Parts: sequence; structure tokens; C-alpha cells
Amino acid sequence: MYGLLISIGVLLLILVIWMVYRIQTLISVAKGSDKKIATTSNKVNAALFMVFLIGAGGLMVWYSIKEFDNYQLPIGSEHGIVTDRLFWITMAVTGFIFILTHILLFWFSYHYQYKENKRAAYYPDNNKLEIIWTLVPAVVLAVLVISGWKAWSDITGPAPEDAHVVEIMGYQFAWDIRYPGADNQLGDYDYRLTTAMNSRGIDFTDKNSFDDFPAQNVVIPKGEPVLFKIRARDVLHSVFAPHMRLKMDAVPGMPTRFWFVPNKTTAEMRAELGDEEFEYEIACTEVCGSGHFSMRKTITVVEPDEYRKWMAEQTPFIKSNPDLVVDLPADLKELADIYINEE
Repeated sequence: MYGLLISIGVLLLILVIWMVYRIQTLISVAKGSDKKIATTSNKVNAALFMVFLIGAGGLMVWYSIKEFDNYQLPIGSEHGIVTDRLFWITMAVTGFIFILTHILLFWFSYHYQYKENKRAAYYPDNNKLEIIWTLVPAVVLAVLVISGWKAWSDITGPAPEDAHVVEIMGYQFAWDIRYPGADNQLGDYDYRLTTAMNSRGIDFTDKNSFDDFPAQNVVIPKGEPVLFKIRARDVLHSVFAPHMRLKMDAVPGMPTRFWFVPNKTTAEMRAELGDEEFEYEIACTEVCGSGHFSMRKTITVVEPDEYRKWMAEQTPFIKSNPDLVVDLPADLKELADIYINEE
């Protein structure tokens, strides 16, 4: 152990001495010394710049092609087509500028390496160039921002009236799913009503909640609009459905929303990928605590007829647990009993 520490100390001492020597050399240059400082290191460093440009550029292209399928997931919603188009347009614009500027950066470092008889050109300003490289990026960025804003406004704005509503509530560390039943109207909720029996805080004095029912996983129909109503019970979570290109934070005290139209059933996606175990999924993309990794739900996309059959088979909260409405006022209790006793 002591031998290692001594070796590190000696290495640091040598580096300090070398740095002092370099600083003295730079000071002598600044003072106008006639000492010749040009060495082969200029040519070596210039060549290394080009080696790095070609090597790193080739590696970037190879890796991007090799891993393309891992970061370009197949699309499962109509909204996803719009999102991907915006993404690739943005990548094309910014990628072109990124590559061009880095080629110039490394080429200039090579081409304009230090040479004893070479003098830098004095080029103080050019108003035309200043206008061009200010206006062009401004216009391009404005187009990109406005396109993104329009797409965002479409999916976070009011959903179509016939949209199927699904409530997704996040808590440490799981998702709770609630459907509105045949009336497609979710009952109200209040966090102060949260109990072990009523984990979602549903307000059963709201008649719309009488036919609400839970689900272990999200089931939605293909080709029809779906509205996710999103909320959180404790801390910040985030609903992420990558194949739907859907991501929306679940914020305590501030409900959020996101509507979309699925365009491939789970069975169709399995056939497309050749993977019989494929599932659409919802994951949490906020580090919400030690059990963050467990926040996962599957999404099953089915044909509309199959979806309606599944809806008809579900059991409302109050039917599976009548105690939830036992303390309701008499008039509401009578209506709740009708739902409970329905065959």
C-alpha cells in the first residue's frame, strides 16, 4: 500500500515539474523571447485530431445503425407517427449542423496548425454573415418549436367526446387503474377519502362512481380515441408508454391528461415483431423512491368488439365491496343498491 502511495506521489511530482517548465516556456513566448518553440508535437496533435474525427465519426455511424432497432421502437398509435416525424426532422436538422461544425472544428485544428512562417488573417467582421447565421437558425427553430407545440396541443387538449376514459393513479410503488363503466363518466375523488378499503379516494356520493370498476391492467380498443386521466397520490410519478409515444407526469394535486388513438392490437404487434410474448407497457420514468423499478403495467390493445365484451364482464367497485356505500344518504344508497343487485 505504501509503495503505491509513494509511486503516485512521485508521478504527481514529475507532472508538477513538467507543468512548471511549460508555464515558463509560455511566459518567455509572451515576453517576446527568440527561443524556438516549434516541435513535432504540433504535427502529431494535428494528425491526432483527424484520427479522432474519422475514428469517432465512424464509430458513431456504426453504433447508430447497429442499435437502431433498440431505440426506434415500432409505433402503436397514430400520435406516435406525428411524434416520430417531428423527432427525425429535428434530428436531421440538428444532426447536420452538429456533424458539419465538428468536421470544421477538427479540420481547422489540422489545417491551421502552427507553422513558423504562417500568419493569421485579420477578419474582424462581416455584417452579411452575421445576419445570415442569426436569421436562418431563428427561422428553423421557430418552425420546429411551432410544429412541436401544435402536436403537443393536439394530444393534451380536449379529447373527442366519444373517447374511452381510463384513470391512471400512481403511488409508491404501483399504478391503480379505474374505468368509468357504461356511462363513460368517472366518479369524483378526494384524497381525504383515501382509506385501506378505498385506496383511490373515490367519492361515492357522486352517482357517476357507482359503475366505476378497477382493472389489473389497461385494456383499450384499436382505432378509437382513448383518454388517459392521470394523477398521483403521494409523490411525482410519470406515465410512460414508449410504443404509444406517450409520456406525461403524474403530479400530486394537479391532474394531467393525454389522449391518443391506438393503431395496432397487441396481437398485430406480436405478429409484426415475431415475438409472442410482446406486451405494450406503462413504466414510471420519475425516480420516485426505492421501489420505483416495480411500477409497471401492461397495456392490451384489442379489437373494438372484444373491448366492449371485456367491459361488459367487469364488476364495479361497489358490487365487489358493498361496504363502500354503506354510509351513503338514503336516496343515494337506494340507487347504489340497484347497481349492486344488478345481474
